[in-house]
Formats: sequence, C-alpha cells, structure tokens
Amino acid sequence: MKLDIKLLLGASAIALMSLGGTASAQDCPRGDLDARFCDADGDLIADIPTDAADQIDPDTLIFAYTPVEDPAVYKTAWSDFLEHLEAETGKDVVFFPVQNNAAQIEAMRSGRLHIAGFNTGSNPLAVNCAGFRPFTIMASKDGNFGYEMEIITYPGSGIEAVEDIKGKQLAFTSPTSNSGFKAPSAILKGDFDMLPDRDFEPVFSGKHDNSILGVANKDYTAASIANSVKSRMISRDVISEDDVKVIYKSQTFPTTGFGTVYNLTPELQDSIRNAFFSFEWEGTTLEAEFSKSNEGQFLEMTYQEFWEVIRKIDAANGVSYACE
Repeated sequence: MKLDIKLLLGASAIALMSLGGTASAQDCPRGDLDARFCDADGDLIADIPTDAADQIDPDTLIFAYTPVEDPAVYKTAWSDFLEHLEAETGKDVVFFPVQNNAAQIEAMRSGRLHIAGFNTGSNPLAVNCAGFRPFTIMASKDGNFGYEMEIITYPGSGIEAVEDIKGKQLAFTSPTSNSGFKAPSAILKGDFDMLPDRDFEPVFSGKHDNSILGVANKDYTAASIANSVKSRMISRDVISEDDVKVIYKSQTFPTTGFGTVYNLTPELQDSIRNAFFSFEWEGTTLEAEFSKSNEGQFLEMTYQEFWEVIRKIDAANGVSYACE
C-alpha cells in the first residue's frame, strides 16, 4: 500500500508543497527521506542543515501533541512542561491543538510546527516527509515503555474471538496510526487470513477515543485501539473498564515519539532536548495525566532502533511513502 502524502493531507497539499518544498533537492545521502533532506550519518533522520542560512531560530516555538484525545485536556496536561520549556529555551511556547495526524504532519512540513509528539504509526511519515527528528519517548519510572494494540468489543456483542468479527464491522482510527490501523491490518492478514471488505467492514473513526467511546456506546461492534489511551480514559471516568471487552492484545510497541523539526539551530535543538530530560515530573500537570498510563519520565531513544518494528510492520503491509 502506498500512502501518498498529497492524498493523506488533502486539498491543502498543493499549498503545502509550495511552502514546505522551497529547498531544492540536494546531492547527498538521504535513504528514504524526502529530497529536501540529507542523512550523511545514516541514522535515518534528516541532518541539521550545515549552512546557517538554512537554519531557523524563531522567537516563538509551536508545540503539538498527537491528536489521540480531547485537545483541551492535553493543553492543560502539558502546561507545566511548556513553562519549563520556555525557561530552558528563553522562547515563548504555544500549544497548537491538532485535530488529526495529517494536519500535524502538514504543520511541521510547512514550517508552522517546531516541536511535536507524533503517534507511533505516523513517526515514519513525519521523519521522511516533514524532517521530524525524534529523540525521546515517555516511560515509566523504572524505564519500561510502550503500549499494546488491543482489539475490543462490548459485552454482549456476540464476539468472543477475533474470528467472530467476520461479517461484522471493525473500526480503525486513521491510516497513519500503528495500533489504529497498521498493526491490526498486518496481524489480521498474517495470523487470521482476514482482509477488510472481504471478511469485515472497515470504518475509520479518526481518533482512538472516538473508537473506544464508539465501542462503549455500541456504535461500533469492534475496534483496534492503543491500550494506553484506554487506560487514561478509564482513569478519567470517561468510560468504565466493564464497558469494553478485550479479545486480542499485541506485542508491546513504542509510544509517542517526541522531537523537533530538522532545521532549528543546533543550539536551540540542544536546549529543547535538555528541557525534556531535565523536567521534574513530580507534582506537575504532566504527571497528573500520564501517570494514568504508568508514565513518569522522558527516556532517550533513537528512531533507527526504537522504530524498527514499526518499519517492519509497514513493510509487511506494503506501505511506502511518497512525499511529493
């Protein structure tokens, strides 16, 4: 399956290409990255431009968190961290609520987003097409990290196992989501010989909370979701644990990757990294929200290593990304 960024981003893609594609193709190693980027060190992410004229040092930094749940909840959750980020960088920082993965990728590619947390499945597209440089994920205080993809239904649906979804409806979130589409597609095909349209009716909810609420309210018969999102929704009493039933649980996947756009100055990128790793979680709004999914620190990581399983899932699904 080929995910063309123009189709993914919709009608605004033409304007996006003119804004984000001003730099000409460079004669340099880049692997699968867009022609605007270089990857001389082979770490699979875009290098910081060597020419200072191609670097940016904005007075105001724009931050966006992956649109998995209500943006208003996360503006509050991130408030203490963003104050810390302002202190560490000497910049104003604005929280940018995004409604979907496509809008978030578009914003970074067009130069309107500087720091972001992209969901697991959209990291490869953000890296290859938007110049995203992820360097950290959230982890528990003892260093464990990640989440599992679950296929859920509601009690009394008549579905007791994955095979029972045949002839029924299965809700995905979006094509760029790992747990909301990519992983379940590969698992259903490889382990259960089940294909969309042939064996079940696929629908797209847009976000994990939509899928979870849809199943809890019996609007969807079944859905594939990230269990970290479900845990936080249960902790906030959005749903009850008894509202849904798990019929499949996957291996552990890396969670949201946080990082910067490639062309911030090296000094600014270092300051942003330091802000993540020097942040004290205890007693903060970030701890109040993300402790619900057992997260309590930022763990340093590399895209090349931590996202290998996600790239393998993409390969199994025949996914390739066309940035232009």
